[in-house]
Amino acid sequence: MGLQHPADIAAMIKAAGKKNGKHLQYGAVPFRIVDGKTQVLLITSRRTHRWIVPKGWPITALKPHKAAATEAWEEAGVRGTASKHCIGVYSYPKLRKNGRTKICTVLLFPIEVRKLANSFPERGQRKRKWLRPKRAAARIENTELAKIIRRFDAQLLR
Repeated sequence: MGLQHPADIAAMIKAAGKKNGKHLQYGAVPFRIVDGKTQVLLITSRRTHRWIVPKGWPITALKPHKAAATEAWEEAGVRGTASKHCIGVYSYPKLRKNGRTKICTVLLFPIEVRKLANSFPERGQRKRKWLRPKRAAARIENTELAKIIRRFDAQLLR
């Protein structure tokens, strides 16, 4: 698992830009350590109910890791500390309401979970589940995301 410094993220953003027909999003990898072992929090998508991580569009005036933290709150009820360091990048085809798809590139930021709220904006629209990284990866259909999650070890962040 390699960490990317915020200065390096600018290069990733440029590479993932719309000039390549891609759209940029920021994602969160909510995690906790239980009995010395890393667990990650997965959520289900609203339409297809696949297991994913919280993610969304850039938010004006928020840095990438803060935007990822906002998505983690809205989609999963996560309150915690977001790292400024990107831990990976993956792409996926997003199905739009008009039936067309667009390729989105997601930069992932780990968030150490302090609190998991019972009430949050998208409660009732998604399921949440804590899993060890290898088990979480087995539930994720996107192979790029699964590879990042499988290798994730929160102990390396400390």
